[in-house]
Amino acid sequence: MAKTWIYKFGGASVKDATAVKNLAEILRNRLRKNLIIVVSAMGKTTNSLEGILANKLNGLDFYENSAILKTFHREICEELFPANHAVFAQIENLFFQLDLQLQKPLSRENYDEFYDQVVCFGELISSKIVAEYLCYQDLLVLWQDAREVIHTDSDFRFAKINWEKTRKACQSTWKPMLENFPILTQGFIGKDPKGRTTTLGREGSDFTAAILGTSLHAGSVTIWKDVPGVLNADPKLFPNTEKFEELGYREAAEMTYFGASVIHPKTIKPLANAGIPLFVKSFLNPDAPGTKIHEHATPHEVPTIVLKKDQILVSFKVTDFTFIEEKHIHRIYEQLQALKLRVNMLQLSAISVSIVIDAQLFKFEQLLEKLKGEFEIRYNEGLELLTILKQKAEEIPAFLIGYEVLLEQSTRNTFQAVRRKV
Repeated sequence: MAKTWIYKFGGASVKDATAVKNLAEILRNRLRKNLIIVVSAMGKTTNSLEGILANKLNGLDFYENSAILKTFHREICEELFPANHAVFAQIENLFFQLDLQLQKPLSRENYDEFYDQVVCFGELISSKIVAEYLCYQDLLVLWQDAREVIHTDSDFRFAKINWEKTRKACQSTWKPMLENFPILTQGFIGKDPKGRTTTLGREGSDFTAAILGTSLHAGSVTIWKDVPGVLNADPKLFPNTEKFEELGYREAAEMTYFGASVIHPKTIKPLANAGIPLFVKSFLNPDAPGTKIHEHATPHEVPTIVLKKDQILVSFKVTDFTFIEEKHIHRIYEQLQALKLRVNMLQLSAISVSIVIDAQLFKFEQLLEKLKGEFEIRYNEGLELLTILKQKAEEIPAFLIGYEVLLEQSTRNTFQAVRRKV
């Protein structure tokens, strides 16, 4: 039986009409049977939908932003299709469904579930436009709803995969289709046992590609980005970056764990377990080799720099003159888990626990409310978390010039500092 191949195109690769045309050109000589194309929402659509949700939650007008988002997608369609094309009615219908969802009541208690029912429209709309354009260009693909095969639990915004059910669905429904046509689908979304839409975590389209790849025993997974491959730092933030020609699964997983944005953190594990190579390639230079992530990569000693912004440093201090014990740490982590807040850095002292977390809408306030009776709590917002893997001690001071360092720690292979501009 023929191997399946997975291509994933992120938001930057479908951000406007020119980008969609470029995607079609990439596929023109690569489109074949047994290929799945996974697409993300267009450009910053997910950010826009999150802004709409924030306005609704705070009792502010959100209809104007919704209208702007609709106009954005309609104008892309106007550049890609003739005025009488069926895509306009399809997009109109999807925005109608989105508006119906936005009219329902939203509160802090149902925010995560409501979020998934709204934010999924970014991927649904994007995939419809791209699929219709490919077919309009005589590049025939089957549009398929990822929720028909990606089965999850009901942990909204961070849904966990039901691997057995997902594998069976992929093999029984999509595998026969792929023998005749390539499939185009959405990243980031799935459905729970009750048929409700779930999402897999922010930027989760990479993970979708890995799920489909492992479920269908793919020959490889390719992620198309606006960078030439995996770099040792974000070129928008740091000069003189280096591209890795290849990376081992473990090195790549470590980079994503600490926040490297080029690949979603959950992507590597299923591919590593299945021995499926992952390619990161440039949609701006599609014939360049990119980076290959696989089992037999040669180790390297190039330092990798990861910078996470919008970080909060929180210190929990015991109030009864005792020392920090396991029960205190357990209590803090219990609340973090309940609120789905991930710890990016942890440091213990005799009388306090300090953690660094991402800023998340209203979740931090809930954390403080839950624990304020048990600890004296202090925090700083608007910080950056700098992580350097395979650091060279003599190079670290240069990264801290012009910054106040609130917390730092170092191991043999990793340096981390919480910093803010002075």
